Amino acid sequence: MASIFQAKKTALITGAASGVGFAIAKLCRSKGMHLALMDIDQTNLVKAKTMLHDLNPGLLTEAYVIDVADSEIWKATAQQIAKLFPSIDLVVLNAGKGYKAQNQGKDKLSPWVDGEYWQKTFDTNVRGPLNGLAALLPLLRTAETTSPKAIVITGSKQGITNPPGAGNPAYNASKAAIKSLTEHLAHDLRSDPVTSHITAHLLIPGWTWTGLMGNVGPTDEKDVQKPAGAWYPSQVADELFRGLESGAFYIICPDGETSRAQDQARMKWACEDVIEGRSALSRWDERWKAQAAESIEADAKARGSL
Repeated sequence: MASIFQAKKTALITGAASGVGFAIAKLCRSKGMHLALMDIDQTNLVKAKTMLHDLNPGLLTEAYVIDVADSEIWKATAQQIAKLFPSIDLVVLNAGKGYKAQNQGKDKLSPWVDGEYWQKTFDTNVRGPLNGLAALLPLLRTAETTSPKAIVITGSKQGITNPPGAGNPAYNASKAAIKSLTEHLAHDLRSDPVTSHITAHLLIPGWTWTGLMGNVGPTDEKDVQKPAGAWYPSQVADELFRGLESGAFYIICPDGETSRAQDQARMKWACEDVIEGRSALSRWDERWKAQAAESIEADAKARGSL
């Protein structure tokens, strides 16, 4: 398939006012693409629009304030975008949020008795992308051209390895749901001749200095003081570019502390919990912890030497 990143094509990005979303928008702008920017943070969205417009004033740059959990706003906004932009070629459903349950950190069972915490997490992280798909797929499907188009949904390694140490089961579960639904989407798109020119991709960042960690707003990364092991959002955007250019579905990003081989070994161990009949999340179970660490280290070394 031809590259999605072409001049005069359009990228629609949610969570575009900061972090990975803003970095992807900058990447798209560097390729000469029009931009439809979406975020709930109006102040930073305006700043992002101004910064990206100034990079190339001759291209379309529009901003739309949206709560991705609101399906009606999604539908109305999608129609506005369709009227203004010549096409929608790259859709990046990136907006996400991590919430904390009441008394989280003080009581290990607090997430399990706080229904609002689960509702808010799934409204943004799962319903948000689903609302976006419901609003945008009809436009992509009925477009006159069959030129290549791509849908990227941002997941997380926490949706695969499911670390309990994160203290946030709702976030992990929401990203596990994103992995599942994006896999189904990819299958359904490629199986239908009408949509076979539309591909779906799962972006899986590692430890990244984003708004979830306090890096809020559109920033120049040279001015950002991040933890040594974290990646800049631009590094994730670059990994996305390489993944889309190669046609990858799973676009897994390493970071400054975790290599690709370590990621693969950890994911393999997690999957084998089911196959081998081990305890749930055995990597953190005292009965399996030592064996898990030894096995993952050996597996990672073997993968790293390939």
